[in-house]
Amino acid sequence: MSSSPQPTSAQQTAARETGGGNAMALLVIASCQLMVVLDITIVNIALPHIQRSLDFSTTSLSWVVNAYTLTFGGLLLLGGRTGDILGRRRVFIFGVLLFALASLLGGFAQNSGQLLAARALQGVGGAIASPTALALISTTFREGPERNRAFGVFAAVSAGGGAIGLLAGGILVEWLNWRWVLFVNVPIGLLIALAAPRWIRESERHPGHFDITGALTSTVGMVLLVYGFIRAAQDGWRDGLTLASFAAAAVVLATFVLVERRSRQPITPLHMFADRNRAGTYGIMLCLAAAIFGMFFFLTLFVQNVLDFSPLQAGLAFLPVSALIATGAGLASRFLPVYGPKPFMVLGAILAASGLAWLTLTDVHSTYAGSVLGPMLVFSLGMGMEFVSLTLMALSNVPVPETGAASGLLNATQQVGGSLGLSILVTMFGTASNNEREKQVPDFLAQATPAERLSFKRTDQLPPPWGDEVLTAGVSAAFVMAAIFTVVAALIAVLVIQVRPSDLERLKGGTGAGPV
Repeated sequence: MSSSPQPTSAQQTAARETGGGNAMALLVIASCQLMVVLDITIVNIALPHIQRSLDFSTTSLSWVVNAYTLTFGGLLLLGGRTGDILGRRRVFIFGVLLFALASLLGGFAQNSGQLLAARALQGVGGAIASPTALALISTTFREGPERNRAFGVFAAVSAGGGAIGLLAGGILVEWLNWRWVLFVNVPIGLLIALAAPRWIRESERHPGHFDITGALTSTVGMVLLVYGFIRAAQDGWRDGLTLASFAAAAVVLATFVLVERRSRQPITPLHMFADRNRAGTYGIMLCLAAAIFGMFFFLTLFVQNVLDFSPLQAGLAFLPVSALIATGAGLASRFLPVYGPKPFMVLGAILAASGLAWLTLTDVHSTYAGSVLGPMLVFSLGMGMEFVSLTLMALSNVPVPETGAASGLLNATQQVGGSLGLSILVTMFGTASNNEREKQVPDFLAQATPAERLSFKRTDQLPPPWGDEVLTAGVSAAFVMAAIFTVVAALIAVLVIQVRPSDLERLKGGTGAGPV
């Protein structure tokens, strides 16, 4: 770790009292979360270059993304529990260093297998670091306005990291090469690991054991479930392997529930779901993660393939997303003590649904300024409000020994919801685009030259403008489903979430405040 002298407990306390220590601690924690979150999208823009460099097929290329998100989402619960037992700062540093090492290995990958193994290892590092980072906020910042502001920063980074990743990916690919979307994590990870011992206090260690069986069954069950949806998008819902994957996922996840009910120290304390607010929060996060993953994925396709944006232009096109997410998170953080989280959960979901509904109107004649920017900003403002409210609600009234598990479950819900939701949206996209393709093929063949007909027969791909029509029809259908997800989130917020007077008092840091 750092070779500099470690500050004494009195020095750390003094730093925190002046505000400097907490500000630096938040910077370290938020930097880690940004690094982990943006890695989900920073690779997206580099995928065509990775495909050519390492000879991926189009189908196998999707695993460059999935290898990361599946291990990240599948092991988040174990990562949160590990921090509770071994000490959160210690585990946080280990996760960051593992993430940096995996990034270095991925950058030097010489074939597809090496890259996929490195991406999976990145997911393991992220699963260890991310829930521990969120739990460190609960133990570092006093409950009330101070912790609300910290959660606001963390939520803004979590929600806006995807857009920042797209911009960073565009810059690195266009100015350097695809390997730098991985190499860039190495110096950042080392700086975070060096700064953490100086500015972050070690948490109290809570004796316990590792629920290995629970970790394995939850991870395998979620991997099978995600694979089932991905397989369905590619081979249809009647495919034998698709159905087998869903059946196996049901059995393994049922086993996970049984294991957790019988375990003395489960990786996921099921009693957390008995709290209707927390259960509702997880449901809302599941739906919204599907929407935001879909928005980034399909708009990236649209602006590059239909609007002909370069990788850098595509990254810049998403920059306003980060600004509006930060604005929404800031507004929610400021007024949460007055109104509570429920109004922001409802309003945020309605804004997100409105933005996605607006995006369903895109066609081949749409422009970025006229048809993409406006709905994207409305969506982003709503998501900023949502993420800070959901983060605060998920950790409200959670005993200190279980904050790691609670934060890990929230993050796992986000990753699994994003993976499952994106797979469903891809299925919608494929069905709609195939239907549109069947309509466009006769018109194309009627006007095509012999050379164009031969080219189409070899590639089975329609050229513009017919190909743009096919892509746009699929994207529009996917946004319809994404909007439905956000409407479901709004309904959960209205019907399930209940904010009590004691909750508002706690948010204000008043006499009703108690330990989380």
